[in-house]
This record gives sequence, structure tokens and C-alpha cells, in this order.
Amino acid sequence: MGAAVPIRTDIEAAELRRLARREADGRVAARLLGLANVLDGMSRDVAARAAGMDRQTLRDWVHRFNAAGVAGLRDQPRPGRPVWLTEGQQATLKAIVLRGPDPDREGVSAWRIVDLCRIAGSTPRRTAPELPNTRAACCGW
Repeated sequence: MGAAVPIRTDIEAAELRRLARREADGRVAARLLGLANVLDGMSRDVAARAAGMDRQTLRDWVHRFNAAGVAGLRDQPRPGRPVWLTEGQQATLKAIVLRGPDPDREGVSAWRIVDLCRIAGSTPRRTAPELPNTRAACCGW
């Protein structure tokens, strides 16, 4: 087994604990506490388990902390699913949904995905019984 990766010491363990208490993101707080435990002399394995991670994961966070400080302990943004609608189309759809249906004009009293697709001049990607109410989208809008 190789030597442990040294942790930068410009921020003391007490300061890391203070930051962990004020941190809104629980995962970042756990990472801060794990680092503070190591700085206080706890073995890496015990410190990692106390913070809810394994030793290798703590090692990875040590590298990020050494490179970027406390900001390096935050999760990086993930790309996620690409959007299907342009910003203009999203604004139009939002306005339609917030306005609500006009029973005389649209013939419905509450929006369903098939109604919104009909207004958009599109067809749903799946048949109506397969559509989850909140996750479906119109295609070709």
C-alpha cells in the first residue's frame, strides 16, 4: 500500500467542522467532516467510515480538496438529458399551462399531455395509457 496523500493544512480541522455545520448540502458536509477527522489524527479508514464513505472515496476528495479547496468538495454539474424545446417554445408552453384551458375553446377543463400535444400540432411519443402524467413531452414541437 502506498503512502497516504497529504492534506493541505491552510484550513484547520476546527474551521472545516464549522463549515460543515453551516453547509446546506449534506454530502459536502460529510466530506468536510471526513477531512477534519483526518487532520485531527484519525486514521483514514476510520475517518472515511465516520463520514459515510470508504477510504478510496475519501482519498479522491483529498485530491479535490488539495486542488480547489472547499469549493472542490461540491459535486460538479452533470449534463443531464438534453432539452427538446427551445427557450421560446418553453415560454409558450408555460404560458399555455399557466393560463389553463378554456372549456369552450379547448373542450377540456384540465390539461392532459394529449391536449397540449394537440395544441402544439404534435403527437405524443407514446400512446395515452403509457404516458406518465408528469414526465411525457410532445415531440416535433
